[in-house]
Amino acid sequence: MGNRVVRGTQSFRAFVMLLAAVFSSGLLCAVVAQDGQAMSAEEKAQVREQILEMFDHAYGSYMKYAYPADELMPLSCRGRVRGLEPNRGDIDDSLGKFSLTLIDTLDTLVLLNRLEDFEEAVKKTVKDVRLDNDVVVSVFETNIRVLGGLLGAHVMADLLKQRGEKMQWYGDELLHMAKDLGYRLLPAFNTTSGLPYPRVNLRYGVVNPLSRTGTETDTCTACAGTMILEFAALSRLSGESVFEEHARKALDVLWEKRQRGSNLMGTVINIHNGDWVRRDSGVGAGIDSYYEYLMKAYILLGDNVYLERFNTHYSAIMKYISQPPLLLSVHMHNPTVNVRSWMDSLLAFFPGLQVLRGDLKPAIETHEMLYQVTKQHKFLPEAFTTEFRVHWGQHPLRPEFAESTYFLYKATGDPYYLKVGQSIVEKLNTHTRVPCGFAAVQDVRTGAHEDRMDSFFLAEMFKYLYLLFSEKSHLPFDIDDYIFTTEAHLLPVSLSTAQPPCEGNNTDLYTTQVEDLFTYSCPSAQTLFPNNPSFAKTIRDSYKYLTGVGRAPHISPVRGIELPLHDTGMEPVEFLKSMGISLTPLTDMAAASSASRTKDSQKGVYRVKLVAEVRHTPEEEEVVPHIVQLISPPFLGRTVLTAGPAKFGMDLTKQEHGVKGSIVKSVPYTACGHIENPIELQGHIALALRGDCMFAAKARRLQEAGAIGVIFIDQREDSSSAETPLFQMVGDGESTDDITVPLVFLFSREGAILTGALQEHQNVDVLLLPKERQLGKEKTEKLNIKFRLAKEGELEDNEADAGTTIRLVLESDVESEAEGGMSEVVHPSICTEPTAADHQEPCSLDQKDPESTP
Repeated sequence: MGNRVVRGTQSFRAFVMLLAAVFSSGLLCAVVAQDGQAMSAEEKAQVREQILEMFDHAYGSYMKYAYPADELMPLSCRGRVRGLEPNRGDIDDSLGKFSLTLIDTLDTLVLLNRLEDFEEAVKKTVKDVRLDNDVVVSVFETNIRVLGGLLGAHVMADLLKQRGEKMQWYGDELLHMAKDLGYRLLPAFNTTSGLPYPRVNLRYGVVNPLSRTGTETDTCTACAGTMILEFAALSRLSGESVFEEHARKALDVLWEKRQRGSNLMGTVINIHNGDWVRRDSGVGAGIDSYYEYLMKAYILLGDNVYLERFNTHYSAIMKYISQPPLLLSVHMHNPTVNVRSWMDSLLAFFPGLQVLRGDLKPAIETHEMLYQVTKQHKFLPEAFTTEFRVHWGQHPLRPEFAESTYFLYKATGDPYYLKVGQSIVEKLNTHTRVPCGFAAVQDVRTGAHEDRMDSFFLAEMFKYLYLLFSEKSHLPFDIDDYIFTTEAHLLPVSLSTAQPPCEGNNTDLYTTQVEDLFTYSCPSAQTLFPNNPSFAKTIRDSYKYLTGVGRAPHISPVRGIELPLHDTGMEPVEFLKSMGISLTPLTDMAAASSASRTKDSQKGVYRVKLVAEVRHTPEEEEVVPHIVQLISPPFLGRTVLTAGPAKFGMDLTKQEHGVKGSIVKSVPYTACGHIENPIELQGHIALALRGDCMFAAKARRLQEAGAIGVIFIDQREDSSSAETPLFQMVGDGESTDDITVPLVFLFSREGAILTGALQEHQNVDVLLLPKERQLGKEKTEKLNIKFRLAKEGELEDNEADAGTTIRLVLESDVESEAEGGMSEVVHPSICTEPTAADHQEPCSLDQKDPESTP
């Protein structure tokens, strides 16, 4: 493909649309870049068959153990039915009692050549699925998963029927269901701004008193801006324009609310007045698919305005957010300020979008960074820091990294990305496969599973992995004719000719945009990297050891000092290890190290004194464990729940006696809308479920309602402090100085104990405080021990008397050195703090570490 630039004229639009369509399907200008050996056709076929077997296991498990439920619980081997399982907060808003996983998987069955299964699944959908359930669902999730799934399946069913192979009975039943669902989602757009409510009741809409929704004031940018593909496709397939009009209006409102100086968007917006609620701007959770749908709306619908808006935003992203290979959120009004030092896994889609944009270099850079993180942690954690440490450890089998891997392979032809895809397949099989499907990872640090297999795993992951290892001849249709929605449902690009572009939908650019070679057209790798088939490898090599994984061991030039410690019951080596000092025998050192040692470095055994100063200072910890202690009868302090702290709100470590109060559940339980029980909360400690909105937003609402403290409970099923490391809750990017109440976090198992106690005893008093100040627990002294090396005789008498010391005297005589042996040492007496009589007493040999005492 050439590097031709096409402006927005009618005569060239069809050509640009064709290029963009090819772009979206991934069949880009391929080059061969060697980064190791290319994968043979036989090897690709083996991986492809493995992917099909994995899909059959996942889909078969859902149909066997879960259908007609919305999702499979792979550890319990049963279906997840909303209302019958513990509430998980906003995660459950995708469940509408409409066999979610079945609908989300329909067009995947066709792509993977499971045509008999597809026909049977469509029959089940038409016969069994109801869309008029009295259930409150997420407008965003229902649109991308269910409406998108019905539309993609209709397109596939119609295609097979026209071929005369299958589906001869089909009479647009799925399209009729899609239109029915579209009308059930439309009430969400009944706001003064045109931005949709985040939730709608499938039977009663929003304003009906029976709807149990309509009190929300905020929605995320992606939630409002990820409707245009499905709604426009529904309009153009059904002939009813109302859907596309509402989705387009929501995009117009968002565009008008961008920050005019930076052209950045916030993450959460008020649906009534259009004010920004969260002003952090990034490309991850809460905003990701807004950018994706601007680009893809241009490809699908042929309206230049969407591409112009996308290019405007993209320039701002690359100027402020992109810090290759990182993508860091900034403040939309002050974009030179990073608002956090971590990234979430949803941004893994962005390299794929950059491929569509033709910006291959930063796409390769960010993708390589993500790959290095997966090599370190097996999977992408839900969030990770700029130092690539885990911030949130969950991995719910998200497909975005596989998506970007597919796009980069089609753009570069580099077999390296096949190896990346193969590693994804192997890790899924090794670490997430269970007898009844595939289970999400609760924490990548422990490998513990979560009883969850989201529908997007079948809708997206298997599509991208199968396409990665397939040729066009392996597919039942021409993939070039379709574009992927954000849920990887397939919509035909021929819809762009179904009606002319929207009238009056012009973009008023407030800044002059710098156009590049690929602002309006498909990229050419040859143009970007002339005569350089290894360009992708060259870019990747700069980030190959970004996280330190895979780097050759570094031999330290520092000489080791032999410590002639002998085991006499004191376990001195273990004692040193307990203080953080690691010892390695010289005989275990690498051969390279011994080969480089000089004659001088082997002279003798050094005679040193190791002096440890013992001070009674508190030990610093990254996360200070807190507790929720139940103190009212019948518990009387005996039930103690480990809790995590917050980085904002009252600092409980500075409260001598903690904070005491009775607990009351917030209504709504997520505390993300108007608090309906402020009288009950007044003067009490509120219980609130994690999810739906930020911790800080919940805390502000509950504090305003009169709560004197907040206990947040994890919505993830079966999480516990015993299996998952504690973390500190963080704010929302804005100042949290106004939040003054204490805040703690309980995992779901501990939270179940607390809510169970409240349900049984009605009135439960608790005490919030740091774990070390637990009521009824004996305080123990903690010692910080600092070491320094001193020459013999250097320690003055008065210095020795100034405080308690531990002396490890390391000596050898000349004779034993000549014989190559080790001398005896004076074994140290490990001592406690000074007694009242100002003398030292030896510790007993079986004394426990103070940290491990009860």
